[in-house]
Amino acid sequence: MNRTFLDRLKDKIIVFDGAMGTSIQRMNLTADDFWDKEGCNELLVLSKPKVIETIHASFLEVGCDVVETDTFGGTRVVLDEYDLRDKVYEINKTAAALARGVANDFSTPNHPRYVAGSMGPGTKLPTLHHATYADLKDAYIEQVRGLMDGGADLLIVETVQDILQAKAALNAIFSEFKRRKIRLPVIASVTMETTGTMLLGTDMLGALTALEPYPIDVIGLNCATGPKAMSEHVRTLMTNSTKAISVIPNAGLPQNIDGEMVYELTPHELAHDLGHFVDDMQVNIVGGCCGTTPEHLKEVVEQASRQNPLPRNPTFEPGASSLYAVSSFAQEPKPLLIGERTNANGSKQFRDYLLNEDWDGLLTVARDQMAEGAHMLDVCVAYVGRDEVRDMREFISRLNAQSTIPLMIDSTEVPAIRVALEEITGRAVVNSINLEDGDAKARQVIELCKEFGAGLVCLTIDEAGMAKTAEGKLAVAQRIYEIAVTEMGMRPSDLFFDTLTFTLGSGDEEFRKSAVETLNGIRLIKKNLPGVYTSLGVSNVSFGLNPATRFILNSVFLHLAIDAGLDGAIVHAGKILPYYKIEAGERKLFEDLIYDHRRDDYDPLTVILENYADKKAGSLKKLAIDLNLPVEERLKKRIIDGQKSGLDKDLDAALEKYPALDIINIFLLDGMKIVGELFGKG
Repeated sequence: MNRTFLDRLKDKIIVFDGAMGTSIQRMNLTADDFWDKEGCNELLVLSKPKVIETIHASFLEVGCDVVETDTFGGTRVVLDEYDLRDKVYEINKTAAALARGVANDFSTPNHPRYVAGSMGPGTKLPTLHHATYADLKDAYIEQVRGLMDGGADLLIVETVQDILQAKAALNAIFSEFKRRKIRLPVIASVTMETTGTMLLGTDMLGALTALEPYPIDVIGLNCATGPKAMSEHVRTLMTNSTKAISVIPNAGLPQNIDGEMVYELTPHELAHDLGHFVDDMQVNIVGGCCGTTPEHLKEVVEQASRQNPLPRNPTFEPGASSLYAVSSFAQEPKPLLIGERTNANGSKQFRDYLLNEDWDGLLTVARDQMAEGAHMLDVCVAYVGRDEVRDMREFISRLNAQSTIPLMIDSTEVPAIRVALEEITGRAVVNSINLEDGDAKARQVIELCKEFGAGLVCLTIDEAGMAKTAEGKLAVAQRIYEIAVTEMGMRPSDLFFDTLTFTLGSGDEEFRKSAVETLNGIRLIKKNLPGVYTSLGVSNVSFGLNPATRFILNSVFLHLAIDAGLDGAIVHAGKILPYYKIEAGERKLFEDLIYDHRRDDYDPLTVILENYADKKAGSLKKLAIDLNLPVEERLKKRIIDGQKSGLDKDLDAALEKYPALDIINIFLLDGMKIVGELFGKG
C-alpha cells in the first residue's frame, strides 16, 4: 500500500481529512473523558477510542483519501506536560491502529484509503534553545516507532515552525527506516504566518532550500492561515520545488466571537481556493486544517474529483540558507563570496576575540562581513590549546540567529562539525573533507552532511599530499566524487571542489606554476564532473607578501579563477578590487606572475617585490568618492561603485539644482548604463 500511495499521487489529486481538533471540540467531551488531562487530545485514543474512530469515519464518508492519526502532540516533549511520558509509544501505536482499522473499513480496490502518521512541532523550538536537536530527535524516534507499528502508511511532519525541529523529526524518521530496512512516503509541511514567514523568520524559499536535500516525497504548507494568504508561498513551491506539493489550510483566519474561535471560510470557498491551487499551481495534495469539518472536505473532494494532477517544470537552484535568507551557489555575477575573517587562524581580530571569549566581538566580525557583501560566512574556531567543540557550540548557537547569510563550517573534526550542524537552522556547507588519511573520516563527514542536508567542500588532497598538477587535482576530485555521489548518495550539486593553491610569494621554483595549475584544475573539474561547484581560498596565493601586494594579487587571481569556472571564493570581500579598477599595466604584471610568464631578463615576482615594498594597501583601494568632483559626477560614480555612504548628502545638494526626475533620468541612469556595460563585459 505504501507504493500505491505514491502511484495514486501521480494518478489523482489526493485529499487529506479535515481538523482533528475542531472535530473533537464538536463532541462536547468532559474532563472525565480526558482522564482529567483536558487539552491532551492524543489521550482520547486510549480514553475514548470510539470518538476518534467516529471522527476518522466522518471524513472517509465524504470521500477523503487520507486520515491523519490523532498524534499531533504525540512526542514525550508534549506528553510530559500531562505526566504521560510512559504512554508515548502506546498512544502512537494505538492511534495508528485505530485509523488503520477505519481506513480498512472504507477501502475498496478502486478507492484505497491511507493513514498518515501525524508528527506536530511540539512545544519546544530548538532554534530558541528550548530543547536540543538530539533530544528532539530521540523523542521523535519514539513516536515514529509507535506510528509504524500501528500501521501508518505514510508520515507527515506538519505545522513546522522551526526548520531545525523539522530536521530532528525527519532524521528520526529516516534513522528508523534504516533500522527497519523499509521506506514509507514522507511529507514535510511548514506553517507560514500572516507576516509572510515562518514563526522564526524563515521565508518559503529558505524553508525549501533547507528541506529539499532530504529524501522526502512531498513538501507543502498547512495551518496558520486560510488558502488566500498561502498563494505566494505556493507559487514559490510551484516554481522551485522538484517534489510534489501539498496545501492544507485553515478554514480562514480564526476570529474570537463571544469567546468562541470561529473560522469564517465556507465549504464552497475552501474548495474553490484549493481548486485554484490545483489548476493554476499544479498542487498534488489538498485538505483541511484548523476549522475544517466534514462539510468542508465533502466539497473539497467533489472539486478534486473533477481535476487531475498537472505536470510542472520547476527550476530549483541549489544553495545554502540562514534562518532568514538564501544564497544561491550559482551567483550571477560570480562568485559566491564566502567571508574569510570569521576564522581563528586567518584573522588576528577574530582570534583575539575568541581567546578572550568575547562572543559579542566575534559576532561583530561576522556582521562586518555581511555589511561588506559576503554571501556566506566561513566559520573556523579551531585553535591550538582550545576546546573546538565547546567554542563551536558557543559561537554557532549565537551566530545562527544573528547571521542573515548562510554559514560554512570550517573544520575537519567530526564532533565539532556535528555540534555546529545541530545548532544551524538553515542549510549549511561543511568545509571540508580530503583523502589525506584515506577515506574513513571523509565518509563520517559525508554521513553528517546527509543527515543535516548540508553541502560539502572537498579538498584535492590525498595520501600523497596536496595535488600539485591540474590532472592530479582532477584525479583526487574523481575519487571523492565516486565515494560521495556514487557510493553514498550525495548529489553533484551538493559538492564544492577546492583545487587549492600555494603562495607565489616564496619564489620557490616548485610552486611558480602552482596558480596556473589551480586554474586549469578548476577547468578540468568543471568539464569532467558536471553539476558540481568549485571553490577556492583565494588569499592563499599571496601568503607572505605585504598587504598592498596581496590586495592586487588576490583581486587579479580571483578574476582569472572566475574566468576558469570558479563558483565560490573564500575571501575578505572588502579587500577585493573590481578587475576594471586595476590599472592595465598593473593587471598585466600580476597576470604574468600568476601564469609564470618569466623571461631571461624579466621576472614579474622580482618586479613586484621591488616596486610594491613601500606601498600601503589603503592607497590602492580607490573606492571612496572624490568629494571634489561635481555633484553630477559624484552621483554617477556612486551608482557605478555601489557606494551608499554619503549618498543622501549628494542628493540633497543635487536637489538644490535639479528636479528629482532629472536627477534620476540623467545622472543616476547614466551610471546605470555604465553598470550594464561592465556587467556585459563580466
